[in-house]
Amino acid sequence: MVDVGAKPETCRVAKAAGSIRMAADTFALIQAGHAAKGDVLGIARIAGIQGAKHTADLIPLCHPIALTRVAIEFELDEAGCRVHVLATCECVGRTGVEMEALTAAGAALLTIYDMCKAADRGMVIESIRLLEKKGGKSGHWRAGNG
Repeated sequence: MVDVGAKPETCRVAKAAGSIRMAADTFALIQAGHAAKGDVLGIARIAGIQGAKHTADLIPLCHPIALTRVAIEFELDEAGCRVHVLATCECVGRTGVEMEALTAAGAALLTIYDMCKAADRGMVIESIRLLEKKGGKSGHWRAGNG
């Protein structure tokens, strides 16, 4: 792991997003709350939070971070038969929370897949990406701004 001991503690925030595309019937199950395994988005929210909290256990050289906030938001895109996920992670620390936000988004999307795979094995997880990070030496970065 990289030595971050000499770095000052600062407020750190990262946002990551991703989507899952599915058949219209599967989307309707999620939207209506009638999936066989239960509340898809509720369980996916918990999975995203757990994913963020366990990032250092999954990514070999990632520092364990004391998160102060994890938020998982969903947007239902009926026209595109997609569920969009936005994960926001925050901490006060010496290293950023980008990996935690990306892991949270991925875990939420994988959980949606798992909970709906009996209805639709053709779902596609798409575009997991970092949208924004704040804090630390590199300051504020947003996707599309370099």
